[in-house]
Amino acid sequence: MALADEIAAWLGQEIDRVGAQGAAVGLSGGIDSAVVAGLAARGLGPERVQGLIMPIHSQARDVEDARLAAEAFGIPAQTIDLGPVYDLLLTLLPKGTPLAEANLKPRLRMLTLYFIANNRDLVVVGTGNRSELMVGYFTKYGDGGVDLLPLGSLLKRDVYEVARAIGVPQRIIERPPSAGLWAGQTDEAEMGVSYADLDQILAALAQGSTDGLEPQTVAKVQRMIAASEHKRHTPPIFQPGERP
Repeated sequence: MALADEIAAWLGQEIDRVGAQGAAVGLSGGIDSAVVAGLAARGLGPERVQGLIMPIHSQARDVEDARLAAEAFGIPAQTIDLGPVYDLLLTLLPKGTPLAEANLKPRLRMLTLYFIANNRDLVVVGTGNRSELMVGYFTKYGDGGVDLLPLGSLLKRDVYEVARAIGVPQRIIERPPSAGLWAGQTDEAEMGVSYADLDQILAALAQGSTDGLEPQTVAKVQRMIAASEHKRHTPPIFQPGERP
C-alpha cells in the first residue's frame, strides 16, 4: 500500500534526521498502536523498534493483543506493570474524580516511555489519529506527549485501511476501540459519537460543507473541536507589550 510505505519512510527519515537509535512505541492492544508498530518496523527495521506494554490493572486481552501485535511485526516488547505505582499515587494524592484518576494512567505510561527512550536514545512515536486529535480524545501530556505522530493526518477509517494492508492481526482489527481507562470503556461510548459519523463530519468540515449531515451531531463535534483546541498547541508564551 502506497500510504503505508510513505508513512514508514517518513518515520525512518525523521528518526534518522535527529540521529536517534530507533523508536519507542507504547502497545495498548488496540489498532492504532498495532499500526504504528507495524509502520515503524517497516520504516526502521524491527530491531530498531522497542515496544512497551504498560498494564495498569488492564484487561488480560489488552496485554495479549499487545503481545500479538509485537509478534506480528517481529519487534521486541517489554512489559512493565505500572499498577503498583498507580495505586501508590492514589494513596498520596487527594481523592480525585474518576476522570482525573483515569488520566493518571496515560501520564504514567508517558513517563515510562520517555525513561526508556532517554535511556536508549530512542524517539517516542505516538499512536493518535486525526479523528481523536481533532476532538481532543487523548490525554494532554499523557498519550498526547510524544515526539512523532505518524497517524496524525489519518481519519480512523484510514487507520483501518492501513491496518489491513500491513497485516495487523484480524483479532485486533475487529475489537472495539478503547482507551482502556476503565473496565468496559469504549471510545465511541465515551465520545458520544461513532467513528463513522465523526470521520464523515470531520471530512465534511475540512471541505467546507456539512449539508445532509445531522445538525446536532455536527454541532457536538464542533464543540468538541473548540473545547480541545488547547490540546493541539504548545502553551501560550507571554510576550511583553502584547497585553490589551
